[in-house]
Amino acid sequence: MLKKETQNLEIDNLDIQILTQLMQDATKPYTEIAKELIISGGTVHVRMKKLVDMGIIKGSHLIIDPKKAGFDITAFLGIYLEKGSLYKDAVEQLSKIKEVVELHYTTGSYSMFAKITCRDTDHLRHVLNEEIQAVKGIQRTETLISLEESIKRQIEL
Repeated sequence: MLKKETQNLEIDNLDIQILTQLMQDATKPYTEIAKELIISGGTVHVRMKKLVDMGIIKGSHLIIDPKKAGFDITAFLGIYLEKGSLYKDAVEQLSKIKEVVELHYTTGSYSMFAKITCRDTDHLRHVLNEEIQAVKGIQRTETLISLEESIKRQIEL
């Protein structure tokens, strides 16, 4: 049986098949998955609980289309910190800004890299100038506006 190591945790081929189906459609009933894989619904439930307990599954999310919800601007922000020691405080403050939808601690030119979503350019300007630049420890930022998201997917198992 195929085994994959995930930080000393083992998942087998059946786990991968279950995850693959749910990553394609998280609303798919366990009973339907069980029928397709020729196993019991209880087995799917037990396997899912195991994957949650192992930390492989971190939760499930409803995905909305930001543009259809009135958020037309997606931008990426390279953030330069005054000092690396200010990282934790900056993260705490940035987490309070609802337009910051992703934040990464990075190597390279930037200290951090953020993805932000705004209604329009006026909203973007406000978020950048009034909220993000006001965060203690942020020295400066560089903004890249996304013109189109061409690929968005989970990692394939």
